[in-house]
Amino acid sequence: PAVIVGLQFQKQLEDMFLGNIVLVGFMLLVTGLLLFLADKAKDSQTKVSYSNAFIIGIAQAIAMLPGISRSGATISTSVLLGIDKTKAARFSFLMVIPLIVGSIVKELKDGHISFDSAQLIPLSVGFIASFLSGLLACTWMISLVKKSKLSYFAIYCFVAGLIAIAFTLLNAQ
Repeated sequence: PAVIVGLQFQKQLEDMFLGNIVLVGFMLLVTGLLLFLADKAKDSQTKVSYSNAFIIGIAQAIAMLPGISRSGATISTSVLLGIDKTKAARFSFLMVIPLIVGSIVKELKDGHISFDSAQLIPLSVGFIASFLSGLLACTWMISLVKKSKLSYFAIYCFVAGLIAIAFTLLNAQ
């Protein structure tokens, strides 16, 4: 679902990121609410079925809105579907890979990314470094989600969302 939304509404989504801090604030509140509800859900051993994967994919597509955390939306949706937190976090990080690869392919195809042979070594080093740091970050996040409560992340989103909204409203005068 995220690929379809991204391809169909790329320009509109990009425009939403331009100075729309109130929207970001409200979407952070939505993310916080999702995380809070997921934290209250009962753990079960539900597997990631095709229908669950599709629903989680819809959550990932919605997370293209500024302020909606992609991992927060997908992990929360998974947990609300009965998938345990560890599996939910792993699945969340796996399902972003096709989006990243697809985005790179599209950018290359559209000519937005180009490089010559002299840039191959620095690009390769950068790719390897970002891949390894990404693996480390994913491992750390899975461990964090497994050990802690999603409500801690919810509180962060609530505070950040309220600050964004208050900042915008106070500076509008």
